[in-house]
Amino acid sequence: MEIMEAIRTRRSIRSYKTEPVKEESINSVLDAARWAPSWANTQCREFIVVKEGETRRRLAETLPLWNSARLAIAQAPVLIVACARLGRSGFIDGELNTDKGDWYMFDVALAMQNLTLAAHALGLGTVHVGAFDAREAARILQVPAGVVVVEMTPLGYPAEDGRTPHREPLSEMVFHETYGQK
Repeated sequence: MEIMEAIRTRRSIRSYKTEPVKEESINSVLDAARWAPSWANTQCREFIVVKEGETRRRLAETLPLWNSARLAIAQAPVLIVACARLGRSGFIDGELNTDKGDWYMFDVALAMQNLTLAAHALGLGTVHVGAFDAREAARILQVPAGVVVVEMTPLGYPAEDGRTPHREPLSEMVFHETYGQK
């Protein structure tokens, strides 16, 4: 699949078939995440692959009841949990070098976008999940101090197509030379 096609056609999937995902496919999407850029190549992102049903169910319970990805996490055959090692991204020689704080959220987001696009190209579905109790997820997964859980995504074969969301035209979001200059 050509990259622009993958970007334009990837959808958030919240319903999955029970069909297992091949290890080769899991490793392929994780490798795509590995190749994402990171602050000064600090590579602060780490991933936990969860296949065990009871653990996925417990992690699904960390989502609020209104979060429609709750069922997807319990249902998909694989859950990928993205973590970040703190104090690396955005730091040079131990000193913070960005007015945005620790840069780990950016690095994890770049890696997860690579992962979701690679999954889509392989015919797999994903959905970015950020609304959950990250501390409880970290406790369930025995994540050590100095590492935070940032995002989760179910991974599996879609049971249904995702909906195509509206996108604003470029003319509404692109300015030239200064803000507001169309």
